[in-house]
Parts: sequence; structure tokens; C-alpha cells
Amino acid sequence: MKQVQQKFLSIYKNIREWLPEHKIAGSIITVVIIGAGWFLYGKIFPTPTTTSYVVSNAATSTIVVSVDGTGQVSASNQLSLSPQASGRVIYIGVKDGQLVSRGALIVEVDPTDAQKKVRDAQAQLQSAQLSMAKLKEPATDLELAQTQNALANAKASLSTAYSNSASDLANTFLDLPSIITGIQDIELGTATNRSQQWNIDWYKNAADKYDTRADALRDDAYKAYTDAKASYDATFLDYKNVNLSTADAATIEKLLTEVYKTVQVTNNAVKAANSLIQFYADQLTANNLSMPTIATTHISSLASYTSKLSSHASSLFSDTSTIQSNKQSITEKTYSLQELQAGANTLDIQSSQLSLQNAQNALQDAKENLANYFVYAPFDGTVGLSVTPYQQVGSGTSVATLVTHDQLATITLNEVDAATIKVGQKATLAFDALPDLTIAGTVASISPVGTVSQGVVSYVVKIGFATQDARIKPGMSVSANINTNIKTDVVAVPGSAVHTVSDGSLYVLMFNPPLVSPTGGSTTNGGIASTLTPQEVPVTTGISNTSLTEITSGINAGDQVVVRSITSTTNTTKTAATAATTRTSGGIGGSHGMGL
Repeated sequence: MKQVQQKFLSIYKNIREWLPEHKIAGSIITVVIIGAGWFLYGKIFPTPTTTSYVVSNAATSTIVVSVDGTGQVSASNQLSLSPQASGRVIYIGVKDGQLVSRGALIVEVDPTDAQKKVRDAQAQLQSAQLSMAKLKEPATDLELAQTQNALANAKASLSTAYSNSASDLANTFLDLPSIITGIQDIELGTATNRSQQWNIDWYKNAADKYDTRADALRDDAYKAYTDAKASYDATFLDYKNVNLSTADAATIEKLLTEVYKTVQVTNNAVKAANSLIQFYADQLTANNLSMPTIATTHISSLASYTSKLSSHASSLFSDTSTIQSNKQSITEKTYSLQELQAGANTLDIQSSQLSLQNAQNALQDAKENLANYFVYAPFDGTVGLSVTPYQQVGSGTSVATLVTHDQLATITLNEVDAATIKVGQKATLAFDALPDLTIAGTVASISPVGTVSQGVVSYVVKIGFATQDARIKPGMSVSANINTNIKTDVVAVPGSAVHTVSDGSLYVLMFNPPLVSPTGGSTTNGGIASTLTPQEVPVTTGISNTSLTEITSGINAGDQVVVRSITSTTNTTKTAATAATTRTSGGIGGSHGMGL
């Protein structure tokens, strides 16, 4: 111990002597030592962290999707009117030079095909609504009774199948013993000669005089018989040990398989014996010799055996198939009854909701397409016609010119935004020079041909004013917000609550049970601390804007979802966007993503 102390004192003395001469190096070493110590301390005694979750409840809301654009108030009050669909002009509602009011029908292009699509879409929607209603309705007493009766009938059919199988097994064993004995007499008997040779040897020797292939046929016949006899003996022993009137289902099924195999093997023995004797007969015929009566008798007997065995094989195979079919039917009908008693499951309801939503969207699209065949005056003015009845016109073709004293806003949109707007959509207009003024408007026209500038395609859109204001002057800067889609009474969540998996599927994060803040309630902007991990719940979505996303299936109004998470330590607080990462790619509709 004394030596250690002396060693330590020596090192300490050397350091004290070295430091005054090496101040910079000493300072660096001191800083490194302090930093390493602080790092090790942090590893041993980590700063406690907590995760808080900002949650919100899904709510029934109205979602408005809009497109923004800027431009100027038009100096010209002349507007070219054109349909958004191609076809034959079937109706002109005004005369050339006539003064018309806003909303007057100017021209109608033949809408027959579009009307059919609306009709079909309405029928599809009604079908989807009926399917949803039927799915949610509890099973009626009649449906339950019918399903229970179907299950009882399937069980009765299975019982009948086992009974028929037992009868067919008994009938098979009425013939099998005599057939096995008959094959034995035909092959191993000596009725064909006086030398006490087996009949198959006599047939072989007699045919060998003309064709030596008889040797192989004789051996095949004998082997097939011995196989049949062995199979029959084993099967007959099992058959004798079974009381078919009281046998259980498994025993009958096992015996069916065993007896069917024996019948097949026995039938092979009959065919082999017949092949030998028929070969003998063919040789006699080829050499102009007559066949003995015994050979004709043998061939006739073998033919009768074949007929009986084929009939039994068919019955046994049918019994096995019927039993399996009835067992499967019982399983299916049992499952159907359980489903009926339990009611519709969640996946079926979600699928039906998705079908209903698709049908609603299809009808909306069909109606919007139908509107493309009608040209209305977007504001008051004098109309100048440029088409005649039954004239063929194309989409974007000018059919009339409307001259008005009302003002127009001319804005420019890029090709992506222009593809989402339609004539007749509502807009809100604001003016840089008049910050307190906001008026409503309607999309009056969309240029059919875009303008390319530095590789960017843009389209001119004209918006009619719903009200006129003397303060608005031609050339003033105007900002337009065009509503491209509006849905009311839909289930919506903040866009940041919806996340995307790499395969494109969507999910939200939920706690079960929902989080509750210390002050009560389940919705908070400050976050609720929790040591639990939220669950991923798959959802399907509809439209979305910068703040809300429509949920068409997966969750219901009132369900709590995680909007974002906050990870905090003793000294620092940072949001989930920088504190953690997940496999998600962020929220929908421009909202911020969230990581957990």
C-alpha cells in the first residue's frame, strides 16, 4: 500500500512540474478529461425523458378544397362562351342580340350519353345504399330459421350418406367373395385340360405355339390375382369386425376407402385374366382354329365380373364424395349461422362504406360531366350567337359571345390547378387596393389552350362578379380563391394525424383506451404524457385540404387520434418531427408529419 502511495505522489509531482511549462497542452487535456467525465456521467445517469401526445377527436365537419390564383380586373367586358363537352347542338335558348340575365340557358349540346351515366350512377348509389342498410340490419327471425333449417338439412343429408354407404358396402361384399373365387377357378382351375395344369398355364402354353408374348400375360394375370386375393383377405377381415348398423362415421369412411381400393385391385385382376384368354383366342382365330367352349365361358364370366366391380366402384366413390360434400356443407352453414347471429363484421361494414363512397363520388362526377353539356350566362349581358341548331361543336368551341357592363376578374392558373376547376364553380375575390372588400364570384370560362412560358403551362380563367362595386377599377390586382370541392357532414381529422406507409396504405395512431388529460377531457394542445405506445389503425381517406382530411372508413366521429407527439427532457423540449423518426412519410394535404 505504501508503495502505491509513493507511486501516486511521484506521478502527481511530475504533473505539477510539467503543467507550468505546458499550459496550453495542460488546458486541452483538462477540458478532455472533464468532457469524458460528463459523457460517462450522462451514460450512467441518463436525463429522464417523457413523451406527450397531442390528440384530437374525429369530428363531423365540412371540408372545402380550393385553388388560389392572382390576376387583374379585366378592362374588356366581353366573354366568349363555350361548352366543356363535344356534341351536336340540340337547343338554343336565346336569339342573337338578345339581352339575357345571369343563369339563362344559352346553348344545350346533346347530353344523352351523359344523362345515361347519371342514371346508371344513381342506380349504383341506390344499390350501395341498400347493401349498406341490409348489412347493418340484424338478422330476421325468418333468416335465422332458414339458416338453422339449412344446417339441419345438411346434417340429415350427411347421416343419410353414411347410411347409404353402409348399404353399398354390404352389397359389395355380397359379390366380392364369389368374384374372387371365380377368378381363382378361372386361373388356377384345371377345367381346360386333363394334365392337371392350371388353366392360365394351359392358355399360355397353347398360345406360345404362335406367339411367345403369352408368357408375360400369364405372369401378369397370376400376380394381379395374388394381389387381389391379399387385398380381399385383409379387407374382408376388417369388414367382419364392423357392425355397419352401429359403426361411427370415421369407421365407415375408413372402410369405404379400403373396400374401394380392393374393388379396384380385383378389377385389375379380372382385366389381366381376360387379356391372357383373349390373347389365346386371337391366336386361334388368326390360325383358323375354333375356340373351346370353356374359354368362351371364362371370357363371359370375366365380363360379368367387370360389370359388377365397375358398378360397386362407382357407388363407393359416389358415397365418399357425397360424405365429403355434406361435411363441407355443414361447415359452411355453421359458419353462415354464426355470422348471421353475430351480425356484420367491421371489415364488411368498412368495405360497404367504401363502395357507398365510391358510388357517391361516381354520381357526383357524372352530374358534373352532365353540366358540361349546358352553356349558361354567367352574368347579365347581350348575347351574340355563333352556332346554329344541330351544328357539331367541340369542347372549348365558342358558341356565343356575351357583352356586359359587369366586371370580370382574369387570373392565371398552372396546369395542375386548372385541371381541377370547372365553369360554374364558386369563388371568393379580394383586392389589393381594397383590403376591406371581399365579393363572391363564379367561374365563367377557362381557356381551352394553355400558354407556355419558360416551360411552364398556364391557363387563363375568367371569373364573373356576383355583385358590382364602383370602387373596383379595371386593371386592379385581384386574388381569387376557387372552391373545387365541398363535402358536408363527413368524418374529418387534422391532416397531420394521417400517415402513409411505404406501400401507399394509410393509418392513424390511436390509444385504447383513449388518453385523458389530468384536467379532464381528451383533447388538448399541450399534449398528454403517456408511457404507452399508440396503435396503428388502417383508414381510407377522401378529400383533404391544408388542415383537414376526410376519413371514409376505419374510424368514426368521436374517436380520438394522435395529431403529433412531443418528446421532452429536463432541459430541452423538441417536437416529434426532430426528436424521433418513424416509417411514415408525413401527413396529408400539406400538414406536418409526426414521428413516434
